[in-house]
Amino acid sequence: MNDTANDVQLKTETRLLGKLLGDAIRTVSGETVFAKTEHIRQLAVAFHRSADSDGKTLAPTHQRSQVDLERELENLSVDDTLSVIRAFSYFSILANMAEDRQQNRRRRAHRISGSPPQAGSLKHAMAVLTARGVAPKEILAWIGEANVSPVLTAHPTEVQRKSILDCQRDVSAILAQMEQLNLDPDESAELEAALYRTILQLWQTAMLRLTKLRVIDEIDNALSFYRSTFLEVIPAVYAALEHALEADNLPPFFRMGSWIGGDRDGNPFVTASSLNEAIRRQSTVALDHYLAELHALGAELSMSSRLVTPTAALLALAQRAGDTSIFRQDEPYRQAITGMYARMAASYVTLTGREPARGAVLQLEAYANAQEVLADLDVIMASLRSHSVNGLAEGRISRLRRAVAVFGFHLATIDLRQNAAVHEVVIAELLKAAAVETDYLGLSEVAKIAVLSREIQNPRPLFIPDFSYSDASVGELAIFRAAAQVRAMYGDAAITQAIISKAESLSDLLEVALLQKESGLSHRAADDKLNLALGVVPLFETITDLRAAQRVMSDAFAHPLYRSLITAQANQQEIMLGYSDSNKDGGYLTANWELYRAQKELAALSAASGVTIRIFHGRGGSVGRGGGPTFEAILAQPAGCVGGGLRLTEQGEVISAKFANPELGRRNFEIMVSASMLGAFLDKNVDAAHKETPKQWEDVMAGLSQASFEAYQKLVYQTPGFVDFFRGATPINELAGLNIGSRPASRKPSLAIEDLRAIPWVFSWSQARIALPGWYGFGSAVQAWLDENAAEKDARLNMLKSMAVDWPFFKTILGNMDMVLSKTDLGIAQRYADLVPDAALSKRIFGQITDEWNKTVAILQAITGHKNFLEDNPALARSIRNRFPYLDPLNHLQIQLLRQYRKGQADERTQRALHLTINGVAAGLRNSG
Repeated sequence: MNDTANDVQLKTETRLLGKLLGDAIRTVSGETVFAKTEHIRQLAVAFHRSADSDGKTLAPTHQRSQVDLERELENLSVDDTLSVIRAFSYFSILANMAEDRQQNRRRRAHRISGSPPQAGSLKHAMAVLTARGVAPKEILAWIGEANVSPVLTAHPTEVQRKSILDCQRDVSAILAQMEQLNLDPDESAELEAALYRTILQLWQTAMLRLTKLRVIDEIDNALSFYRSTFLEVIPAVYAALEHALEADNLPPFFRMGSWIGGDRDGNPFVTASSLNEAIRRQSTVALDHYLAELHALGAELSMSSRLVTPTAALLALAQRAGDTSIFRQDEPYRQAITGMYARMAASYVTLTGREPARGAVLQLEAYANAQEVLADLDVIMASLRSHSVNGLAEGRISRLRRAVAVFGFHLATIDLRQNAAVHEVVIAELLKAAAVETDYLGLSEVAKIAVLSREIQNPRPLFIPDFSYSDASVGELAIFRAAAQVRAMYGDAAITQAIISKAESLSDLLEVALLQKESGLSHRAADDKLNLALGVVPLFETITDLRAAQRVMSDAFAHPLYRSLITAQANQQEIMLGYSDSNKDGGYLTANWELYRAQKELAALSAASGVTIRIFHGRGGSVGRGGGPTFEAILAQPAGCVGGGLRLTEQGEVISAKFANPELGRRNFEIMVSASMLGAFLDKNVDAAHKETPKQWEDVMAGLSQASFEAYQKLVYQTPGFVDFFRGATPINELAGLNIGSRPASRKPSLAIEDLRAIPWVFSWSQARIALPGWYGFGSAVQAWLDENAAEKDARLNMLKSMAVDWPFFKTILGNMDMVLSKTDLGIAQRYADLVPDAALSKRIFGQITDEWNKTVAILQAITGHKNFLEDNPALARSIRNRFPYLDPLNHLQIQLLRQYRKGQADERTQRALHLTINGVAAGLRNSG
């Protein structure tokens, strides 16, 4: 299938979905609502088609179309407004699904055509590494040491309810069935009827939650992706890699991680209880899967001992099961699996506290750990290979073995995270209660380190059982103690890290070491040295913190006690870098540069100190929070930053965008694994001239970063009235009423930008179609540098062009910014700015934003040589072009509703309509938070 055929199929599928949605609206809400919705759709399409080709000026026909569209929207009743918002929102959701399916079709067609493997696939990575002379044994050695992990977080940018996501999965599954060849007319009609019923269900399902999400709801939302995608796809990725490397039983270097239930930073609802519930529910999903697979395996492995000769080990495993059923006496494989099922069912009861859906025939002792399960599976696989020429051993049982090796009894590794300031207060209270130090908070850094070092090495606990500690201290100690119990019950892989937000010093790291000692998360080795159960992971977030990262870690590695703790953990140190707060602090260009610079300095420190550093990237969905294509982002890291693998967060709406179905999930997991492999080996296998970025380019970036930082800071933190403009021209205040997450929007009660969380900051600018965090400051910085020396202006521009071609880091910056700018609309943004009560203030600040936007677009196009956005990504350009006619009416209605709401029309239906527009715009933009 060629690209043209793919495009035709996309249009056909999109039209079908739109038609069926229209039929559902007509059936449920009536012909009048349908007619109004269709008329508004036609006006919106005409509005876009009449725009000038550059998208920045308004042709006369465009202005008339805008007036017609706005008049129609303003004359809607409240009931009709709600219906129109829902209709356009659902169409955006359905169109997104059609586009995702088209991506899958294009990749499948590429594979079928026999073309070279696509970048991001495992086959492509293996081909590149083979061409570079990397031997399979080298890759296997890397796999044995690496840790590659996507980490799901509950950051509130996924606005869709789980019920809506479930309907989407059903729609996608039916569309896949409809794509099958050789369907007869009756089968096609039946599938289309099923599709209509599902869309009818979708139309009658409420988009909004009535109550705020709880932590437990966030846990369940994340677990749905394991059932639909992860449990199937991740073992398949391992199978593909084993096949490519001609290896068996790869170590579980690629595993899922999670913050949900363990991330306490600014979220008072995450407690020891939520941590225990998170791991219990995770374990339930894993064990449910294993039991189902064992049940299916028992049906498959019907081989009779009269026809095959199993190994002695298999016969012993069958005998240990104690299965006396007369129907299985000559079926040793079924006997062995019956025993395994019984033991797994007993483990289920122990770990989840309830009975499995399907009980066990036998009553046997529970498995102590996942390793015992693997041992039994290995016995069965070895026996199968002894008489089936590997065929049966490479089927379901092989997939099950990979799943158990990767997911264990815990499913995903949960990280603990808390702010350094909270740890400090808890330590201060422990020290004071024990009469060790009465004013810990008042000590110098040197004095704090001395006290902490002494207490970490002192076997005497600080905690006094009958002392009355504050609720904060009780809660922190409880969650660390719960972590110790979780590890004992579900395995060490269940919790392996303690992340420190706002880490600024060595004492921040040592405080977590002391908390572990106080909570049963440490033990003393034979040489009496202390070993910590959890890795201490500093998170450097702000621009100031990123600039201090190398100094802090250098101090840590030079400190004898901390170095001994690292040595006991295989001489590895994980360091997390925050993309969100650094952007809110310093703007797009500066955040990216400081993150790059910090990684380069940390790589140098790793080489000098002999400590293996692994970077944990705290990326969000939007470009303003580190989002963008994963493959390019990983390969754009400085040399030496991917060698030990990497971890990165997957947040909010990006989780469903990447993992909504198995095929999408397989592609995105392969991207992460292949990019990690390439990043690790290309560092070692390219010539020095290619690996080393020219110093002149880095010097230019440093200068541009500083100028961009000053421009951004001048606007956001130094412009009088900017906070009032931001809160008037975006729906930031109204976001608080949208039940999309358990975490408060601000770290503390305050209107200051500094105290606002980065997620609502970015999300609000996206809703207003300004997307300021993804580009502001770039245009001014580059223009000033070009104008600095008139004689060198052309040469400097040519240098930037070279950087855009030959420096992956700079190329990625420009590509992501191009994508963000393509989603902005200053015409719509102007209407949001008009919501600001102070018209003079709005005109002044929005004028600054408009000037910077124009500069940025002009500079970007001068560097890339493009005349329009996304010229090198036509598929995305087409997607955005097709989607925006259905997005713009939602923005227009949101503006109208914001004006009414802020004037006092705060009834329930107005609020509901306003929140629905926020849902709809987020769905249309896709990566907005």
